[in-house]
Amino acid sequence: MTQLSVNINKIATLRNARGGNTPNVLQVALDCEKFGAQGITVHPRPDERHIRFSDVTDLASTVNTEFNIEGYPSADFIKMVLTHRPAQVTLVPDGPDVLTSNAGWNTREHQKMLTEIIQVFKSAGIRTSIFIDADSEMIRYAKTTGTDRVELYTESYANGFSEDKEKAIAPFIEAAKTAKKEGLGINAGHDLNLDNLTYFAHHIPNLLEVSIGHALISDSLYYGLENTIALYRRALRPTE
Repeated sequence: MTQLSVNINKIATLRNARGGNTPNVLQVALDCEKFGAQGITVHPRPDERHIRFSDVTDLASTVNTEFNIEGYPSADFIKMVLTHRPAQVTLVPDGPDVLTSNAGWNTREHQKMLTEIIQVFKSAGIRTSIFIDADSEMIRYAKTTGTDRVELYTESYANGFSEDKEKAIAPFIEAAKTAKKEGLGINAGHDLNLDNLTYFAHHIPNLLEVSIGHALISDSLYYGLENTIALYRRALRPTE
């Protein structure tokens, strides 16, 4: 069954808006685990506008499920990941001025850099994943970097889902087939929600993990965090 990793950046955004420590990021992460999340994801940025570096330190020593740190592989980011050694690091090609992740890696153009960075992480025993568009050529180049997995960037699927879900998911099915052929694990994330998640999970073969933050945290305002995580876990159940 596909694993659910909860991105808690939005919890940190809410905390930072007022100062202090409410809501408590660490406690929310522990609650997510208690309520059924199989992983916790954070995406620290240089300006610490949501997740702070101190949050990463606290979470790394406390999270009991899979801890996934994602971000742009700057020198500071690499140092942080090597210090805390999460279960997984996800490399995302966004600079410090980007509001949210908005594109996958061009793995052909950045092949050498990614290969060198991934070797550093793998030497430290950290599983690696590359954030990538649903593009078979980019996935084939991703394979040459030595990465363990690719994370399919799903914004285009989410945007096209309501109009034509078959058309929206078609490139992701092809990308998943390519990843399987290349021996790469498949993660996915960005704008997945309760409306589009089940269809995606049921049509993407060998989907190992989804990372969901904004929609899940937003839904929890209406349904409560425990119930929301249960709803997302239910949406990921395989068909009978």
